Amino acid sequence: MQPFDYTTLTAVHRELIKDWLPARIEQVYQRDRFTIYLSLRTIKQRGWLSISWHPEAARVCLGDAPPKIRDTFTFSDQLRHQFKGLALTEIQAIAPWERVLDFRFAKRPGDRILWHLYVEIMGKYSNVILTDANQQIVAPARQVSLNQSSVRPIQTGKPYELPPSLTGTFPKSEESLELWQERVSLIPGQLQGQLIKAYRGISPQIAIEIVTASGLDPKQSTDSLSESDWQELFITWQKWLTIQEQGEFCPGKTATGYTVLGLLKNQPVTSLQQLIDSYYRYHLNQQEFRQLHHQLTQKISNLIKKCDRKAATFRNRLQESTAAENYRQQADLLMAHLHLYQPGMPSITLKDFATGEPIKIKLNPEKNAVQNAQYLYKNHQKLKRAQDAVIPLLQEVATEINYLQQIKTSLTQIANYNNPEDLEALAEIRDELTEQGYLTSSRPLGKTQDDSQPHRYTTPSGYQLWVGRNNRQNDRLTFRTANDYDIWFHTQEIPGSHVLLRLEPGEVPQEADLQFAANITAYYSQARASDLVPVIYTKPKHVYKPKGAKPGMAIYKHETVIWGKPQEKE
Repeated sequence: MQPFDYTTLTAVHRELIKDWLPARIEQVYQRDRFTIYLSLRTIKQRGWLSISWHPEAARVCLGDAPPKIRDTFTFSDQLRHQFKGLALTEIQAIAPWERVLDFRFAKRPGDRILWHLYVEIMGKYSNVILTDANQQIVAPARQVSLNQSSVRPIQTGKPYELPPSLTGTFPKSEESLELWQERVSLIPGQLQGQLIKAYRGISPQIAIEIVTASGLDPKQSTDSLSESDWQELFITWQKWLTIQEQGEFCPGKTATGYTVLGLLKNQPVTSLQQLIDSYYRYHLNQQEFRQLHHQLTQKISNLIKKCDRKAATFRNRLQESTAAENYRQQADLLMAHLHLYQPGMPSITLKDFATGEPIKIKLNPEKNAVQNAQYLYKNHQKLKRAQDAVIPLLQEVATEINYLQQIKTSLTQIANYNNPEDLEALAEIRDELTEQGYLTSSRPLGKTQDDSQPHRYTTPSGYQLWVGRNNRQNDRLTFRTANDYDIWFHTQEIPGSHVLLRLEPGEVPQEADLQFAANITAYYSQARASDLVPVIYTKPKHVYKPKGAKPGMAIYKHETVIWGKPQEKE
């Protein structure tokens, strides 16, 4: 992930000063343990200022409104209490080439500063610290104890100290070519690395952009450059410094991230703030998606294995219980042939009533014939009771396996992150598993955000086809969204998505529409890799949820079978 470097901070800082000061603080909201949002209102506009101390994505920028999730963090409570009725009147950089901004708050512009919010963008050491007018720390986003850092502990009630100054030389526009070249080439090495080592405030991204814009290779050795190469590189270096000093930034998208300089050919954008916000939100969502997907996939796989073992045990017990009839048959034979029994017999061979085949019955020599028969009847009843108890247990675990396979299929279909809807659908699966008791979570459950949306396709005749992405969406589509004119699709006895063909009164789908829907239904099922998959369709009024059934589970009747071809889903 591209770091939020000093040049980017300078660009954002200039825009904030120009367009957002002074600004009334209307709301303070903390999205997660690394990000707070300040709702700003100026005479002309309103917006949300995002401030993050994430170890990999610390940043400051204007962005979209935060999601509607309950804020339970104490840090935001402190800020809400202290900033109530105040305005953001100043934003100061604490020192040249330092990635620390001082956000200052007062009752109105020109009044005495009441609170400082220091935003330190320093990689894994990033932090946001609230102090009073006397520089006493009131609330740090991240406490740093003496055990963690003896150089600069950060704790409530202690005086705020600026971060230790970085070593290295400041880049200066008045520096001569000769002195600059001497610093960069003092120790031969890769050009990109030497720029970073020689001067402070140079991020890998800035170094690459400067070198590439000069027509050179960032990995090229400094001792391989000609005099003209050094001159061209110095000119680009000066352009970078001029852009920073004059604030003539040109934000744009690059192949690997973003730029605020515009030294290379890139895709220009109109909003620097939106560029920064969208880039980090995308990568953080992608990171969260990968972690959550791995967690859920591992959990479901383990649960299915556990249920499979349980089902195997029940099947073995059921198989053992089939011997119950043998015990009853032997007992009946023995009672019918008591006259053939001799005391002390270890066994007796009698002919089967139906087939006439000889059956050898093992006996207890210490018991008489009637006692041996009673023993056989007793074993018959014991195994019969075990059979009656095991059958419902086996059915129960089979239902659970079917449900977990449905979850697994949903996870397979949401394998990669492409947009926020993917993360939303995955989060709904996590919440569902928590509600069902498969996961434990400290986050509040219930209605915390807008419903995620299903996949949408258009059939050959122009009808809408909606595909559930998880069990919550499946239930919404089938039991809340569907009307009397729609057609409901599902793979036959195979875990998969609920699919809804949306129709208006009087509309009749063509055969091509039904085949298209069947192909999509087969694709979004556990049988995706097959060539032909049985798919059923029926009216939504013929689809029911059994009492006490888990999310996404349904039974149907009056269905018609059609063969879906998942490989021809488009």
